[in-house]
Amino acid sequence: MQYMIAFLEGIITFISPCLLPMLPIYISYFAGGGERSTGKTLKGAFGFVAGFTVVFVLLGALAGTVGSVLREYQTAVNLFSGLVVVSFGLNYLGVFKLTLFKGSQYLMNTDHGGILSAVLFGVIFSIGWTPCVGAFLGSALMLASQQAHAAEGMLMLLLYSLGLGIPFIFSAVLIDYMKGAFQWIKKNYGIINTISGIFLVLIGIFMATGTIGRLLGMLG
Repeated sequence: MQYMIAFLEGIITFISPCLLPMLPIYISYFAGGGERSTGKTLKGAFGFVAGFTVVFVLLGALAGTVGSVLREYQTAVNLFSGLVVVSFGLNYLGVFKLTLFKGSQYLMNTDHGGILSAVLFGVIFSIGWTPCVGAFLGSALMLASQQAHAAEGMLMLLLYSLGLGIPFIFSAVLIDYMKGAFQWIKKNYGIINTISGIFLVLIGIFMATGTIGRLLGMLG
């Protein structure tokens, strides 16, 4: 269940108000700044996704390791992690505003040198846009810390990265056919933010109370 949650959090991150509007710039970067070809764009998109995936997976390993060190304090870890995620959800719901989660305004040069540059850009994205993706990335990391194992933390963040990366790859190829869907998402950001906030609050409560662990035990 927790792995599916991490994957869904990646998808929701993709349609967040500070990330989706920047998509045409990313696609332009994938295409090399010139006339777009499917092969070049797809290669750039895969490189970009690989770049941020490496960083996020390493963060997952770190979170899982920290969780293992604090395993004897699992109840406190669960409570802290859950409260952090609940605060992320309340931020989405507009109960209060965390300026921490404002996206960077950095714009990149769309002329790049190939897949290695795309990978590097993915690494830069994972660092520079952390405030933008912070709520759901933070939630995934909190879940990873509760696994109390580096390998499980890595898997958790790999699935989060796939949830974020797969839409990037599809959009890189199909953006000309998806403009209507993007416009619909932009017009309904209020609803999306509300649903995202409720989702985070519920996950935070489940984490704080240890409910996720008990559900997994029942399924096992």
